[in-house]
Amino acid sequence: MTRVTAIIPAYNEARYITDTVASLASIPEINEIIVVNDCSGDGTADLAAAAGARVISLERNMGKGAALNKGVAAAAADIYLILDGDLGTSAREAGRLLRPVLSGRADMTVAQFPPALRKGGFGLVKGLARLGIKLNTGLEMKSPLSGQRAMTRKVLERVIPFASGYGVEVGLTIRTARAGFRVLEVPCAMTHAETGRDLKGFIHRGRQFWHIILVLARIMSFKKPVLR
Repeated sequence: MTRVTAIIPAYNEARYITDTVASLASIPEINEIIVVNDCSGDGTADLAAAAGARVISLERNMGKGAALNKGVAAAAADIYLILDGDLGTSAREAGRLLRPVLSGRADMTVAQFPPALRKGGFGLVKGLARLGIKLNTGLEMKSPLSGQRAMTRKVLERVIPFASGYGVEVGLTIRTARAGFRVLEVPCAMTHAETGRDLKGFIHRGRQFWHIILVLARIMSFKKPVLR
């Protein structure tokens, strides 16, 4: 029997985590849900546990990549789902990510989100991510920053540890494709908390931009491995 584990790195997601976990629990293919509580200051951990997740709480805030590393280290599965904690009820769309991997049509799937409901930044971060992935792999990604993914254990073993900070998704895509695995974007009707064109949103995107530059610089400093 194929075992599927969903891993959710979560920081102050009390508003959404109950619906996110409950929606994932309704997907029959998922055997276990792990929430890595990244030292949240709200009720994220208690709410996640009440909704049925296994909770791993970090003693200090370590960031998304480090939280994911803790989560996968605590799991033993054939297929891993990596999802954000703010998906809410739209987390039920994760089943779409699982099917191509379960059927053997892809080694890693990436959720392709619908257009944003409100204007965010000016596309600089997404453009950098898209360009970096294309230059390093030849892939043209419509949702290069999507953190919603399903992957086989073979993929996971080749890409861990995950990059720190907000460059984790770009690093994951490039390392997976460079290793010769099949990456497939899957349209999903997922939604999450969006950042707007305010100071908080611009600070967030500035951090994203810088972290992606750091990840790309590290990746490009190494020689590409021979594809399998």
